Amino acid sequence: MKAAGQKKLMLFSGRTHPELAEQVADQLGIEVAPTKFQDFANGEIFVRYLESVRGCDAFVLQCHSDPINESIMEQLIMVDALKRASAKRITVVTPFLGYARQDKKHRGREPISARLMTDLFRTAGANRLMSVDLHTDQIQGFFDGPVDHLFALPLLADYVQSRVDIAEATIVSPDSGRVRTADRWADRMGTPLAIIHKRRDPDVANEVKVHEVVGQVRGRTCVLVDDMIDTAGTIVKAADALFEQGAREVIAAATHGVLSGPAAERLQNSRISEVVITNSLPVPKDRQFDKLTQLSIAPLIARAISEVFSDGSVTSLFES
Repeated sequence: MKAAGQKKLMLFSGRTHPELAEQVADQLGIEVAPTKFQDFANGEIFVRYLESVRGCDAFVLQCHSDPINESIMEQLIMVDALKRASAKRITVVTPFLGYARQDKKHRGREPISARLMTDLFRTAGANRLMSVDLHTDQIQGFFDGPVDHLFALPLLADYVQSRVDIAEATIVSPDSGRVRTADRWADRMGTPLAIIHKRRDPDVANEVKVHEVVGQVRGRTCVLVDDMIDTAGTIVKAADALFEQGAREVIAAATHGVLSGPAAERLQNSRISEVVITNSLPVPKDRQFDKLTQLSIAPLIARAISEVFSDGSVTSLFES
C-alpha cells in the first residue's frame, strides 16, 4: 500500500497471534512483512526482517498473551530492529497491553508497571501506541507520544443487541471501576444500568467478594460488561449475585479474554448463558468452551491503521 509521496505502509507481526495479523493484513489488502524469529538455547530472542524497511511507516502488531513477558520482550526487540533499520515511523499495535492493571499504587512500595511498559516502548523507538480498551483511560498519558485508544464497544454491543430483547435488558457493571464503561453501553443500547458493589482482598490476588446489586435486574436479561476476563472470579460471582436478585438470564461481554487458570471451567460451569469476547488475545483450544463466542477486531484495527497511515482521523471511527 502506498500513498502520495511514496509513503509505504508495512505490517509486522510477532508470534503470539499471527492469525489476527493475517486478518488485519487481508483487510488492508497487504501482506505481513516476512520476519525471521529465532530462540537461542538460553531463551534469548533474535529478530531479523527479510526485506528493506527503510523509510516505511511500520506497524508492529503483537498481542501480550501467555507467556506474557516473552511476548512483550519480542515486540520490544522488533521495535528496536525497525529503529536501527531506519523505519520512518514506528507504531506499536498491542490490542491487549500487558501490565495495564498496574496503573497506580494501591499501597506504599509498589510499582506502576503500566508506566514502565510505555517507557520501554518509547525507549525502544516507538513513535506511536495503538491499543484496544485500555484498563484505565489515564494510561494514555503514560506514553510520551500519540496514543490511539480504540473501543470494541460497537462490535460487542451490535452482537448483544442481535442476541437479546433490548426492552428487557439491563447493562451491569461488575464493579465501581467499570461504571463508565457500562454507562457507555447503556447509552448506546438504550437500556437501564445496574452496578454491583464488590470488595477485593488486597493481600490475595484474584479474590473477590461480591456484596450488593444496585439497580433493576429482577426478571431481566443482564449483560455484564468488563474490559477483560482473567480468572473469571469477578464475572462468575457477579452473575451469582444477579441471579440471587431475580435475574432471568446473564450474558457476559468483555474485550479481552485472558482466561487464565480455572477461567474456562468456571465459566462453563456457571449459570452465565454466553460469554462474548473479541480475538484481541488468542484462545488456545484447551481454554475454549461451549459458551464462548469470539468476535474479530481485525476490521477495527485495520481501519485505525489506515487512518493513521493516511493522516486521517481515528476518532471518526467512533463518532456515530
